[in-house]
Amino acid sequence: MQFTTPTIQSKLNVAAVSSKSIPIPHKTLSKPSSSNTTLNTPPPPPMDQDQPSTADASFPPLPPGLRRECVPRHVAVIMDGNARWARRKRLPTHAGHEAGVRALGELLQRCCDWGIRVLTVFAFSTDNWSRPKVEVEFLMGLFERQMKAELENFMSEGIRVSVIGDSSKLPISLQKLITDAAEATKHNSRFHFIVAVSYSGQHDIVQACQAISQRVKDGLIQPEDIDESLVEQELQTKCTEFPCPDLLIRTSGELRISNFLLWQMAYTELFFVNSLWPDFGESDFVEALKSYQERHRRYGGRGSLANEHEIDRNR
Repeated sequence: MQFTTPTIQSKLNVAAVSSKSIPIPHKTLSKPSSSNTTLNTPPPPPMDQDQPSTADASFPPLPPGLRRECVPRHVAVIMDGNARWARRKRLPTHAGHEAGVRALGELLQRCCDWGIRVLTVFAFSTDNWSRPKVEVEFLMGLFERQMKAELENFMSEGIRVSVIGDSSKLPISLQKLITDAAEATKHNSRFHFIVAVSYSGQHDIVQACQAISQRVKDGLIQPEDIDESLVEQELQTKCTEFPCPDLLIRTSGELRISNFLLWQMAYTELFFVNSLWPDFGESDFVEALKSYQERHRRYGGRGSLANEHEIDRNR
C-alpha cells in the first residue's frame, strides 16, 4: 500500500496513496514469538541495559553502529516536505508525492529488515478535511485504490495493516475496505503497519473519555476505577501490542508533533531532521536510530533506580 505526503505543507502532514506500489518486502521475515496483547505495555528497558536479542538469523545485518537489542519496537513518522521538495526541483507537486511514496516504501522495508515491530505514519488529519473538495476526493480515491492493490502483498508477507482515525467521514467504500483489510490481516504477526487517516490526537483522547464515561453511566465501573491503563485501553492504538511509540521522526525541520498520538507519546523520544521527506533515506534513518540508542530513558527516575524500575516492569 502506498501513501504520500501533502501537496500543501500545513500544520498537519497529509499522506496520500500513489498509483505506484510500495515495494513490500518479498523475503522471509522472522516471525516473532507469540504473546498476548498487552494494552498497558511498559516502555522498553533503558538504552544502556543489555538484554537478549529477539531477532533471529533471518533478519539481515544491521548497519554499522546499530545494536539489535536496542532497536525501537514502535516507530512513528510525521512525513513532511513533499511539496517543498518538488518546488525546489521545479517539478509538479505530484512528482513530490511519487518521491515521497518511494521514501515510505523504503522505510517500510527497512523496518521489516531491522526488527522494528510497528510503524505508524500520519496519513490524513481531521484538519485536512478543510482542504479543497477536489483534493480530498483525489487523496481518498488514491488511498482506496492502493489499499486494494497491496492487500495481497500484506497477506503474503505476514504484515498486519490497521487504520486509525475517525472513519465515519471517509467514503463508504473506503470504510468497508478498511474494515475488510483489518479483518483479513489481523492474524499477521511479523510486522504491524498503522496508518492514521482522519486522525486527531486530541479527538482520540476525547473519544476515550466518552467511552469510559458511558461505562461509568452504565454502572460497569466506578469513577475511582479510571486510571492510565483504562484510558489506554480506549485509545485507537489499542489495536497494537505496542501502542506507545518509542521513537517519533519528523522530517523537513519542523519542530512540533502536530496533534499526533498525543497521549501515546508521553515518553517517546523525538527526532527532528532537516531532510525533506522524499530525501529521507537510509542514512537519515540510521542517524535517528543511533540517536535513539544513545539516549538513556529514565521515565522520571534517576540513575540505577530508574533502571531497576524498568527491569521490574518488563519482567
